[in-house]
Amino acid sequence: MKTSGLAELEAVLAVARHRSFRAAASELSVSTSALSHAIAALEARIGVRLFNRTTRSVSLSEAGAQFVQNVAPALTTIRDALEQAGSFRDTPSGTLRINTSVGAAHQVMPVFIAFLARYPDMKLDIVTEGRLIDIVVEGFDAGIRLLETVPQDMIAVPFGERQRFAVVGSPDYFARHKPPRTPAHLAAHRCIRSRMPSGSIYQWEFERHGEAVRIDGEGALTLDEPGLMLAAARAGLGLAYLTEWNVAADLAAGTLVRVLEDWTPPLDGLCLYYPGRRHAPAGLRALTEMIREHADAKRRPAARKKPSR
Repeated sequence: MKTSGLAELEAVLAVARHRSFRAAASELSVSTSALSHAIAALEARIGVRLFNRTTRSVSLSEAGAQFVQNVAPALTTIRDALEQAGSFRDTPSGTLRINTSVGAAHQVMPVFIAFLARYPDMKLDIVTEGRLIDIVVEGFDAGIRLLETVPQDMIAVPFGERQRFAVVGSPDYFARHKPPRTPAHLAAHRCIRSRMPSGSIYQWEFERHGEAVRIDGEGALTLDEPGLMLAAARAGLGLAYLTEWNVAADLAAGTLVRVLEDWTPPLDGLCLYYPGRRHAPAGLRALTEMIREHADAKRRPAARKKPSR
């Protein structure tokens, strides 16, 4: 690892963010040993220890915490200056780090593929996880989430259609259980429960004619991944509460049956979001424009075919 100037400072900030040399090395695309040697060389040169290291943990020393507090804003300013200078290139280049969920990443993947084809000098580093994070603190350029979860101080670019949740079960399950007509009827059903990244159990949300209801369904199975919930619902283990995008193929194939559809109104869809208080990199501006193009194309009505004579 070349250890001069900005590279050293980026290395310190990466280790400080992750509290791990291995995770920081992965982000920076260097070996763990090279990163460790670079940090040790910087510490030796300035004469202070920036990190306290044990076999199990890495934490900032008092001097390291002060160093990071002073360096981080300056490095952000330098990055912005470099990005603004680079924006004069004919085509954008560099790496965009984007945080999103697994389901959202699947939905946006066609745009990612088109983006890389249009801008061959760009790279995308996509991190998928269920928990909501502060993308600025965690070192991401942007995030992709449902609009309702995005902080108010972010610039949000809507992507795709509005989304709905669906309560589904297998034909075999409904052969043994009477379909629920209202959320209250779920008390008599086995629900496949969903665990949030925080560890809490997600309550199923319903609304109709201004009446909002939250249900903490009972069931023998608790999962934290939509694909596993789909498999369990197909197997007749109970009812699942998933997005329409997750269940669309099963509903079309008849392997799952939907109930309580009139109790699940549409929600705002996905959006790309990023901080509005600093200059957006050229690559991020290009991705934003492509997402807008995609959204416009989805809204545009399909051309009607002329009848054959």
